[in-house]
Amino acid sequence: MLVNYGPCDGNGKRDGNEDAERQMLLTPGLVALTIRPQPDLGLEPGITPLSDAELDSLAHEVATEYVDQPLWVFAYGSLIWKPEFDAVDHLRATAFGWHRSFCLKMTRWRGSPEQPGLMMALERGGRCDGLIYRLPEEERVEQVRRMLQREIRFHENVAMMRWIWVHTKHGRMRVLVFWAGPTGERIASRLPLEDVAHVVARACGPAGSCAEYLFNTVSHLEQNGIRDQRLWQLQELVAREIAHIHHS
Repeated sequence: MLVNYGPCDGNGKRDGNEDAERQMLLTPGLVALTIRPQPDLGLEPGITPLSDAELDSLAHEVATEYVDQPLWVFAYGSLIWKPEFDAVDHLRATAFGWHRSFCLKMTRWRGSPEQPGLMMALERGGRCDGLIYRLPEEERVEQVRRMLQREIRFHENVAMMRWIWVHTKHGRMRVLVFWAGPTGERIASRLPLEDVAHVVARACGPAGSCAEYLFNTVSHLEQNGIRDQRLWQLQELVAREIAHIHHS
């Protein structure tokens, strides 16, 4: 399948044509069909939590790495619709050389051992249009720690945090991003979109379903005038898959 990782007009903006006005096929009603109670089974096997002291140290290291510059964070998925940190400004931004990918396999959170789920990371290639958020200068360490507690939490995930360059209306900027270039046994790179849809339409964990995660991401990107064509195709496939499951 030929995949266009960019938005519909090549610049991350909806261009006002008929395609841009199409409504999502994945609706709240379909998403509701994927939600079911799931027990919290605790940590994924083989991962080690960071201690409070280690989180404090890592937060200080990250927050002071470029202390002479404002600290911006690149949001391409759930950080857009559930940031859980405070920001004083935001901008549209494009990360060239990266694209959104449902490649993180999980048997917890939004998946289970019986039906593992998939969540997003950034993988190499293409482009990714998203938002960047500026953290308050007087609370840099505190806000970074809040993000680390949510996004990293484990020793095995620290390498998934990095600094990348993005392009904005104010020029090129260095930003912090989570889950960029992940590697390891938990990563399923470049799955066919149909295979991703099969998983996303079925997986659910104690935090909710993968379809809910996809719906929130696509709908909030749309609210910000961003259409990722790969995610747009995926939400259509997932909608049809859910309808098939519950009407077959």
